[in-house]
Amino acid sequence: MGQGKFAARKLQRDSKKFRWSDSRYARRALELKLKADPLKGSPQGRGIVLEKVGVEAKQPNSAIRKCVRVQLIKNGRQVTAFAV
Repeated sequence: MGQGKFAARKLQRDSKKFRWSDSRYARRALELKLKADPLKGSPQGRGIVLEKVGVEAKQPNSAIRKCVRVQLIKNGRQVTAFAV
């Protein structure tokens, strides 16, 4: 790490380089959250119901939630959604 009078450029360069080792920075810079999102950032999406599915709740609850497997129209991905 440069400590001299004229070390500012090296400090800046190293800071930019080592920033990529922080996983939160890398995910934010590469927009991985948006790329992994099946709805691509939109609040809702249309889809075709493929099958009804019963999903069991976590402990200590013993309920079976009514869910459906849905194929999204916009990109063809299959997701599980709560049935209302």
